[in-house]
Amino acid sequence: MTESEIRKAVIDILAEISPDEDFSSLKDNVSFREQFEMDSMDLLDIVLELRKRFKVQIPEEDYPKLDNMNSTVQYLKPLMNKN
Repeated sequence: MTESEIRKAVIDILAEISPDEDFSSLKDNVSFREQFEMDSMDLLDIVLELRKRFKVQIPEEDYPKLDNMNSTVQYLKPLMNKN
């Protein structure tokens, strides 16, 4: 998957978890929690949905690497291209 495909997939997941948020102005280097009304359970839902959709394993110690769009895409890119 390309970075733009991964980014779109992550935005789709974010939109499912927080349907009332506007992701069109998402800042790639700012934490999802800072930009949107998300708590730790929402972030866990993101991880679980990534696992389900893309069959990737994300260890709990790596969850902080999924803090913002840039870090999430960079983390997922090698995992997505293994499949």
